Amino acid sequence: MAYVARSEAPLCSEQFGSGTARGCRAAADGSLQWENWGRRWWGFSGAFTAKPGGRDGGERVAPGTASPPLSRLLAVFLPQGFPDSVSPDYLPYQLWDSVQAFASSLSGSLATHAVLLGIGVGNAKASVSAATATWLVKDSTGMLGRIIFAWWMGSKMDCNAKQWRLFADILNDVAMFLEIMAPIFPICFTMTICISNLAKCIVGVAGGATRAALTMHQARRNNMADVSAKDGSQETLVSLAGLLVSLLMLPLVSDCPSLSLGCFFFLTALHIYANYRAVRALVIETLNEGRLWLVLKHFLQRGEVLGPASANQMEPLWTGFWPSLSLSLGVPLHRVTSSVFELQKLVEGHQEPYLLRWDPSQTIKDVQNKPTSGSCSEVVFWKLLGRSTGEQHEMKLERKGPGTGCPEPDGRP
Repeated sequence: MAYVARSEAPLCSEQFGSGTARGCRAAADGSLQWENWGRRWWGFSGAFTAKPGGRDGGERVAPGTASPPLSRLLAVFLPQGFPDSVSPDYLPYQLWDSVQAFASSLSGSLATHAVLLGIGVGNAKASVSAATATWLVKDSTGMLGRIIFAWWMGSKMDCNAKQWRLFADILNDVAMFLEIMAPIFPICFTMTICISNLAKCIVGVAGGATRAALTMHQARRNNMADVSAKDGSQETLVSLAGLLVSLLMLPLVSDCPSLSLGCFFFLTALHIYANYRAVRALVIETLNEGRLWLVLKHFLQRGEVLGPASANQMEPLWTGFWPSLSLSLGVPLHRVTSSVFELQKLVEGHQEPYLLRWDPSQTIKDVQNKPTSGSCSEVVFWKLLGRSTGEQHEMKLERKGPGTGCPEPDGRP
């Protein structure tokens, strides 16, 4: 009886990724009896006996073999190791992102129908050469706009990925609205679709750049390629569903411009709402200028440090909604000072590994690094807060460096 009691106790257990752990017991014939593989989402469990001879004591069984079919289908569209291999906000963001992509696909089909109608598809009097010239001018305008916008705003999209993501999707709705309205005003048709394509090219730059930044945030196991590939698979599936629905929708609304416009406004409202919910679901742990301003302001006013979730919820989702601070790091010395007197005043009694100049008139901060060896990594943040009282606050953050004997992290207003 003692042997039977011992045989009923689990010998060991194992767990792969986010799957539930399975136990192993000793069978009466001396073989290992394993529970079936299951996923924690389905609560599926069972048992099977593995006879000696394989890695598990029998035939090799892959972890996903006994999973339900739906679990295997989800593995096609979700990163390997989900949900442990991605950020906690991955699932809510992707769900709302799929909704906005579906709405955008339907709106795009209405806009494409309007553009083809304006170019002359189906009109016997339309000129092929004129339609070709219009299309070439439209594409050329968009290409130039793509280059100029990438040069102008490319460096600002990493830190404000959520804002530029929302901006890109709203601009895409504006572009599709112009395409739908273009056939109504034939005289301005070419100019309208050129402006629309210019906006769409800007959307392509902003959307692609912010998608890369968000993929870096979501990937938690150096799996950016997998996260990006599965995001492409999800987008392809949603686009395919939108294409099938568009085939049913277009014959119903193509002969009624008012109905087509009403459907477009409904889909646009759904698209903007889904985009708002998607970017609000993101909880980015790093500090950009907007989140840093909120954290510092909250700390100086209440003496509390905002957590990532609270700071992201309070962050404005439109670029330019917070005070702008121009920061230049590692600038040449001639930008910090232009005279011997100013230089002597800056370095007099100065022991920090940098020189800092604050220009309140232009809201510019220049930092000139000084060569040091084994010094602490120090950053000085200047924020102009409490403008009504005219108070200026300074926060100095010190971070302990390896082998430098620097103090522990400390912050003081």
